Amino acid sequence: MIIGVPKEIKNHEYRVGLVPSSVRELTRLGHIVNIETNAGAGIDLTDAEFKAAGANIVASASELFSKSEMIVKVKEPQASERAFLKPEHVLFTYLHLAPDLLQTEDLIKSRATCIAYETVTDKNGTLPLLSPMSEVAGRMAIQAGAMALEKSWGGRGLLLAGVPGVAPAKVLVIGGGKVGQNAIKIAIGMGADVTVLDKNINTLEQLDRQYANTLTTLYSNAENLEQEVIRADLVIAAVLLPGAAAPKLITKALLKKMKPGAVIVDVAIDQGGCCETSHPTTHDDPIYIVDNIVHYCVANMPGAVARTATFALNHATLPYVIKLAELGAVEAMRQDPGLLAGLNVFNGQITNEQVAISQQKPWFSTTQVLNL
Repeated sequence: MIIGVPKEIKNHEYRVGLVPSSVRELTRLGHIVNIETNAGAGIDLTDAEFKAAGANIVASASELFSKSEMIVKVKEPQASERAFLKPEHVLFTYLHLAPDLLQTEDLIKSRATCIAYETVTDKNGTLPLLSPMSEVAGRMAIQAGAMALEKSWGGRGLLLAGVPGVAPAKVLVIGGGKVGQNAIKIAIGMGADVTVLDKNINTLEQLDRQYANTLTTLYSNAENLEQEVIRADLVIAAVLLPGAAAPKLITKALLKKMKPGAVIVDVAIDQGGCCETSHPTTHDDPIYIVDNIVHYCVANMPGAVARTATFALNHATLPYVIKLAELGAVEAMRQDPGLLAGLNVFNGQITNEQVAISQQKPWFSTTQVLNL
């Protein structure tokens, strides 16, 4: 198969779909890999390194798309990239389609086979390609929140850990999944007063055993959510419904009850965000304030630690890239139900039910469109 890796063009996005070691594995198996020039420059991966691993270096995105069968990216294709997609393309990347009507419509028009990292599952039903970036985002969320709590950013002027004689900041983590677990780890390590809300009792029991008296675990219901959001200095919104739009847990009315200068880091912003006042921001302009509450809603948080994030992502995605290249997309999905779960758009049809529900569009099951 001919695999193409374009240079990411989203704001401050320096990650790259394949690293040289991944290219070497694919070329060793007889596949052709095209890399857009300077695709890895932002994380000190040179064209020479890619070429030494067996890749062809191409001059532009348009040339790369025209010469490649499978496109391996990191972030969702931007409008200019979507214009290059053809029915013969397999697109393998993060898509986060539920809140993104324009992207969905362009992918439908392209008739390409579009497989989303974030809905691929493994035999345990977990999300192996979302997991590494969730780990990065969860850890970064506390760093970002600690910064935003500083007075110069509009925050309350609090140090997360406090100091002797001064209480630490109160951190609320909404959601005890992969993002939440990593946020909790860093927040506790920094000395904050941490509470987590989740609906899964098993998750709460696991976190309670892990952190004992250093973490407060609460069942997530409307009353607990409201009380804890009002008490919090920093809220990490980390609720994930695979493929679906994030639930709006923090309403405009609840926002008005929060402490002035409190911070919300909405890690769910790729799926529309957990706060009614959330909208995507960029690393260039990461923060805005509504009703005296600081919002940090950067949609590609791991892009700020692009080298770490790229290698972590490649370790997870490479086996799937190899499977798609070796078998072809349709046969690979027929053989791997977890990879099939990643199929979001196929031949002009939405094949992820949650995306279809979120956008009020027709849904076609994967078994139906692939004649399984």
